[in-house]
Parts: sequence; C-alpha cells; structure tokens
Amino acid sequence: MAMTLDQFAARCRDALNSNPGTAGRTKVCELVREALKDSAFIAANIPAEGPERKVLYEDPDLGFAIVAHSYKGAKNSSPHDHGPSWAIYGQAAGETVMTDWDCLARPDGTNPGKARAVRDYAMRPGDAYLYEPGVLHSPRREGATRLLRVEGLNMDKVKRLPYVPA
Repeated sequence: MAMTLDQFAARCRDALNSNPGTAGRTKVCELVREALKDSAFIAANIPAEGPERKVLYEDPDLGFAIVAHSYKGAKNSSPHDHGPSWAIYGQAAGETVMTDWDCLARPDGTNPGKARAVRDYAMRPGDAYLYEPGVLHSPRREGATRLLRVEGLNMDKVKRLPYVPA
C-alpha cells in the first residue's frame, strides 16, 4: 500500500520530536529515501506537470515544510544555504548535479558572501541528502527533474543573502 502525504508528515514529525537535532534530521532523510521508492507517493505528490515549487505540508508546531519541485528544463542555482534552516533534497526523477561549497566569507547585508567549490556529485532517483544550517550547496539540472524537499522552515518565509563563487 502506498504511503500517503499525511503518513509521511506524521513520520517526519515523530522523527524530529523523538530525536532533536541532526539525529532527527538524519531520520527524516531516511524517510525521504523511503518515500522516493514509492511510485504511487511520487505520482500523487510530485507530478511531472506540477509547479516548480509547491508546499505540500507545513507543520503547525515544528515549522518544517514538505515541498514538491517539478522543473521542466535546465536550471542552475548559485551557491546558497537555507539561512537558519536545514534542508533535505530528495531526487524523485531526472538527475541533479549538486556542488558543495566552502564558505570563504559570509554575506554582510551589503556584499554577497564568497564561496569556493569543493566537489560535484550526481543525485539520481532515490538519492537524498541533508544540508545542515549554513552548509553551502548549489544544484544544476540539465533537463526535467522532480524533487521532494523537506525544509526545517518554509523557505518562502526566510530571507536569504546571496553568495558568489570566488
């Protein structure tokens, strides 16, 4: 039987309540990998014809958000973090090349931060990665992709400062 969004959200909430900090987030990352194996869950929640970003669930107590992303074509992002939040990226379809970055200087409100690329790796369907607060990364997509992302805070409500490659 397919996992429902409500079941997935409840299991994420239980993991974060039971294991505060990195341990709970690591458990949520495992749950994302499990959900990505469920083709019915993906079809119901991350359709290919979906919007680029859709918040599927936002927890009223813990504040985490479950987000579906459906990208139609190529798209690149600059190095970024998620401000005070963590994020888990899970690849549902297509391929994303992720770059990890070292922070050389944080943005100061007037000047962008500076970062140096450290490594690239491909995220393929079923892969999920946890990015802790302040960890810099950037995704690159050459074609259509779909992602399941869990954010510690709904990033629609968080102002982030820019970074540039140094």
